[in-house]
Amino acid sequence: MADQEVKSTYSFEVQGYVHVVEFSPFEQSSQLVAYGGNNRVSVGKCVFPEEDKELGDLEYEHLRDFHHGTRVDSIAWSPQTNINTLPRVVRFSTAGSDRKIRIFSSDLKEKDSVQVLEGHTDYVNDVVFEPTNGEQLASVSDDHTCRVWDVDGTQKAVMPLKGPGVSVHWHPEDPAKLMVAEKTGIIRFYDIITCQPIMSLDCGHAPLTSADWCRTDPLTVGAVAGSDWFMWDVTRSSRPEDRRQVHPEGAKNFRWCRVSEKLFATCGRPGNQVKVFHKGHHQTPVCSSMTVQGGLSWHARLPVCAVGGDRVVHMWLAEL
Repeated sequence: MADQEVKSTYSFEVQGYVHVVEFSPFEQSSQLVAYGGNNRVSVGKCVFPEEDKELGDLEYEHLRDFHHGTRVDSIAWSPQTNINTLPRVVRFSTAGSDRKIRIFSSDLKEKDSVQVLEGHTDYVNDVVFEPTNGEQLASVSDDHTCRVWDVDGTQKAVMPLKGPGVSVHWHPEDPAKLMVAEKTGIIRFYDIITCQPIMSLDCGHAPLTSADWCRTDPLTVGAVAGSDWFMWDVTRSSRPEDRRQVHPEGAKNFRWCRVSEKLFATCGRPGNQVKVFHKGHHQTPVCSSMTVQGGLSWHARLPVCAVGGDRVVHMWLAEL
């Protein structure tokens, strides 16, 4: 049965093509969203009717543009970001197409700073802050390395990979564990203290393009490789416990919902499709095709997923 097209629940207009979009995953900054295009990163604030019953629609407030100078390939929020107290702190990191990592900091008034981290010798595909205090950053690259940095720019560790690194995630509850997904189809878990792998998963398929660690159930991992999504219970086997074809011409992104282990989203071709799945059900709650599609992110406190488009960011509210 063909999936039925579902129009986005909310959207807001932006300048240019959105290559990547990222909600802040942290409670104290959950209303913030960042999105990047060819040479800038923009930060805004979203308030949804699900949070404020007096609103009839999404209330979006643009807060700041940051000059980037090169295409934005990945965005990661720091847990140090907080706009509820003074002075306000907005801190996030980007991976640029020039193989450099940037850490942006702002008080949303006159104090902006950017720090550039150099070391990768090929494209940087993903970057993430350590989620408890934000004092460290991890990145993966086509140069077959995962690197760990202090936020002052010091490179703390280089972990050699067997292939290009496509996704990196810190354990949702244990900052000593790091998950690294490789294009070869292997997902490894590292002890951040020893920088040694402690276990691995194998989807038996390549190229793996995206993987995610479920925040509400850290024993569950999901990924997309080729045209399929894959799912693991890490306590059972290194082989996936479930898989399904989702994008016949190639899947690109996989993201777990941040408020439920039952929901996840994927993007891929044909049609630059966005799909939301409910684990355990065969129907697809959301399926939508776009002219262009960039990024995929879930809200920290609502079952809302966002995807960038051509001069627009689309958002879908999924039923739990």
